[in-house]
Amino acid sequence: MGGLGLQEILLIAAVIFVLFGSKRISGIMKGLGNGIREFTEAKNEVEEDSEETL
Repeated sequence: MGGLGLQEILLIAAVIFVLFGSKRISGIMKGLGNGIREFTEAKNEVEEDSEETL
């Protein structure tokens, strides 16, 4: 249970593509990428601050 095969992943991707369309998916992916980048930058800042205090 919990293991997804290639066929299941492709089916999920096809359903998402049909429901949202290519323009909305690209916008969602762009937002996701920006969020990941901001999270990584914040994490690096916290690590730098903690190293400076030690």
